Amino acid sequence: MFRIGYNTNGLAHHRLRDALDLLAGLGYGGVALTPDVGELDLYDLKPDRVRALRDQLRERDLSVAVETGARFVLEPLRKHRPNLMDSSARGRERRIDFYRRSIDLAADLGAPLVSIWSGAAYEMPSGDAPDADRSAADPLWDRLARGVVSVLDHAQARGVRVAFEPEPGMFVERPAGFLELTRRLENRGGELGLTLDLGHLVVTGDVPVGSPIRALAHHLLHVHLDDARPGVHEHLQLGTGELDLAGALTALREIGYSGMAAVELSRDSHRAPEAARTALDRIQAALPCGTRTCG
Repeated sequence: MFRIGYNTNGLAHHRLRDALDLLAGLGYGGVALTPDVGELDLYDLKPDRVRALRDQLRERDLSVAVETGARFVLEPLRKHRPNLMDSSARGRERRIDFYRRSIDLAADLGAPLVSIWSGAAYEMPSGDAPDADRSAADPLWDRLARGVVSVLDHAQARGVRVAFEPEPGMFVERPAGFLELTRRLENRGGELGLTLDLGHLVVTGDVPVGSPIRALAHHLLHVHLDDARPGVHEHLQLGTGELDLAGALTALREIGYSGMAAVELSRDSHRAPEAARTALDRIQAALPCGTRTCG
């Protein structure tokens, strides 16, 4: 059985305590927390706020994962910058520090994992595209691997897993790129899990989505649920793009996936209650699910 969750980046206009009550009331079994500016700012985090959040999660029986996709938390003028692909060592260290703070929050909340990504490289758009220049990509892969090792070191010390998400438009876009990264991590590769966004699979053409789910089952720690269209990185409401939702959920059930599958509708905060209710209804219609779990 896996839990159905919802990402707070799609609840940006709700107080966090109200967002959790909303999700629990609708029947969600988990929440994917995206720390951002505001009441869960990792650079101004109040211990009593974290304790209250942990208590509310337990009272509402909500599983929790920590996401790291806040857009402008490090740079007010540049989305998702700096990142692990930054040409500046100082920039990369700022991103690593943000990931360490996210890991600390996860440990304090009892969250089993933190989800991260590579970021975009200035030097080349994609390291795992079929036509990528391998010789030009090699030093960038090495740069990424060194940064990930630093994150893994801190996660291991805090007892938290790291799940890596391929993201269209970033240096690692595809499941193939995740596998390349684990290869380059050598003996540390087994420590890195996978976050698989099912809408991203549609964008990059890794379909039918059940195939990568089954092929990567032993890496899979975390799942994002959203719809999409080929070649267009835009998170859509489930049922409005080309994702085979029933096939994806069936594949997750078949592999015995037991983590969280979190709906991610980051552009729908203005209609969050309706969007969250509709998404859960469509998940339950696609595969018979309980009120909080599916499988």
